[in-house]
Amino acid sequence: MSEHQENGEQSQALVPTTHFGYQEVPETEKEQLVKGVFSSVASKYDLMNDLMSLGVHRLWKRFTVDLARPRPGQRVLDLAGGTGDLAAAIHPRVRPNGSIVVSDINAEMLAVGESRLADKGIIAGVEFVEANAEALPFPDREFDIVTLAFGIRNMTHPERALSEIYRVLKTGGRALILEFSHPRWPGLQSIYDLYSFNLLPRIGELIAKDRESYQYLVESIRRFPDQETFKAMMEDAGLARVEVFNLSGGIVALHRGFRMD
Repeated sequence: MSEHQENGEQSQALVPTTHFGYQEVPETEKEQLVKGVFSSVASKYDLMNDLMSLGVHRLWKRFTVDLARPRPGQRVLDLAGGTGDLAAAIHPRVRPNGSIVVSDINAEMLAVGESRLADKGIIAGVEFVEANAEALPFPDREFDIVTLAFGIRNMTHPERALSEIYRVLKTGGRALILEFSHPRWPGLQSIYDLYSFNLLPRIGELIAKDRESYQYLVESIRRFPDQETFKAMMEDAGLARVEVFNLSGGIVALHRGFRMD
């Protein structure tokens, strides 16, 4: 082997990688790959959520909002806010003096969310910001509540997003992170695997005309840490009194933590 070949292989080995579903990709590429997935599915995202969860995702999100306990006058950040489901539910609880920032890395998802909220008459007190959750463009201690539903598993560095969430929370503020997790009921994992790997990509192909994106979404769920590991990640970021609420037998978990300092 020549010295040039050896140096080239060493350089490739030093390139940091991360997972994109079951693939290993350079860290620098993941953000664009994820953007591509959600650009592809944005227009059908809510319909697909209804089909994939049989509508139960609406109950999971309602539980999240109830546990967030938004109050009039509070300022809320909804990260990976996509099509605006959580923002629509939170908005009437923080008005008339409160406000919501819906942030997402994907412009197409934000456009869908802004249009949907406008159709509902939700305009005042809502701002849409295209931003990376790993480097938020907001001041320290800006928000009373930060919510994040079904988005953190797609991030290149979830630990950086958690640190940013902690940074922008006010003292006493709370973070609520809803994400697919690891089933806890006996026998549920095998049934869930059968459904996820066989039916979900087919539904994506039929409805959204995009099998590959939904194959990735299924794989990304399996790569996400389990409930206790993610709880520890939140605590490492500085969040305190972290609680885990298993929903639908642990298929989904809601983690809630507080900034206490």
